[in-house]
Amino acid sequence: MKILNNISRWLKPGIEIKRWILLGIAGIFLLSYGLGEFASHKFNIPVYAVLCIVMILLGIAIIAIAFGEGMKALFRFINENNPKVTLDMEKLEDMVYEKRLLIRGPKIVAIGGGTGLSTMLRGLKKYTSNITAIVTVADDGGGSGVLRETLGILPPGDIRNCLLALADTEPLMEELLQYRFTDGMLKDQNFGNLFIAAMNGISGNFEEAIKKMSDVLAVTGKVFPVTLSDVRLFAELQDGTVIEGESKIPNRGSYKDVPIKRVFIKPENAEPLQEALNAIDEADAIILGPGSLYTSIIPNLLVNDIVKHIEESGAVKVYVANIMTQPGETDGYSIGDHIQAIQDCAHGNNRIIDYALVNKSRLPENLYGKYVDDGSKEVVIDRERVEKLGIKIIEDEFLDVSKNLIRHNSERLAQVIIELILDDRISKDKKRKIEFYYLNERMKQNGR
Repeated sequence: MKILNNISRWLKPGIEIKRWILLGIAGIFLLSYGLGEFASHKFNIPVYAVLCIVMILLGIAIIAIAFGEGMKALFRFINENNPKVTLDMEKLEDMVYEKRLLIRGPKIVAIGGGTGLSTMLRGLKKYTSNITAIVTVADDGGGSGVLRETLGILPPGDIRNCLLALADTEPLMEELLQYRFTDGMLKDQNFGNLFIAAMNGISGNFEEAIKKMSDVLAVTGKVFPVTLSDVRLFAELQDGTVIEGESKIPNRGSYKDVPIKRVFIKPENAEPLQEALNAIDEADAIILGPGSLYTSIIPNLLVNDIVKHIEESGAVKVYVANIMTQPGETDGYSIGDHIQAIQDCAHGNNRIIDYALVNKSRLPENLYGKYVDDGSKEVVIDRERVEKLGIKIIEDEFLDVSKNLIRHNSERLAQVIIELILDDRISKDKKRKIEFYYLNERMKQNGR
């Protein structure tokens, strides 16, 4: 009796899917019977053979109709109960096509830190999902510095910015993770940094914590700290004075007018993540910058084996030049001065830069004046000096002042980098014709 009640309840009108399930079962029966008869009999009567073929075709047709109508009924039910859920097949096809494009994208390694690196990553993720960001962990200022001292974790600030730049998240989630407390004991602390600190607490190590957060945020590509060692950054000035601490190097008080001779880290034998070295070895392009020369870019190059692997990599090697000098760090520096400081990290005469991307956009006078008042100036392009180093300068309109700040235009920057990879690497490899086609299609979509 109970079984009969359950059957009668199941057959009651509901979301109109049961009828299609029953029809599908009938189609499966017809298909199975027709195939079975056709395979196991030698037909003396041609009409019976034709009948079996008709049963097979009819079974296939019924299954197709039942599946299609059943899916429509299911999504109609979902929409009636949750109007926000829709099935847009055209949009779904676009998403699948998009994923195929990104998976076939070039392997790019971006090395640096600060806002410059995360800005560039936002543009690159539109062309490839094969991105690896290698991020400095020498930061010891602000909220990251406090967490570093109190919890003994690596500074999460630059890593957080890169994760968010590569994340596929809702604007509200990004706003939440970028929120900075303004009062109380958590004043000046960033919620995203606290999130990483909590993730570190439930993980085996900092690297595992970053991987878990990447999964939570659906990050395109990978983000790695350059090392898991607790490194400290030092600067030796031209007069022999040594400044300890990344945050104190550009803000060194009475020594602000003494130029930096070199920077170094302790411990000097800090070991890199093997995943970072593997990414460099397999890269199509290695990008240095944009970012603070001595406190964001070079600290990565001081970690063991990083420069060695860059030198040995067959990737196209690109330096994204800063638009403005940084007070207390690169006062009076030209493009050539920036590049020479990076090249000094190389072994012997090995070159770790092939191309330098330089802004040629005219800076707005009112905005430029604010930067000059703060001690910054436009970086001078000393083309002849750079080209003598064997490095080609590529000038383009990379300026973005949409937020009333002088920043790189992430989309334009990404387009030029992808064009470089196409010309220097992919077009020369006959095995990568399909990838060449996909990237060209993407460039056309973005107006290049």
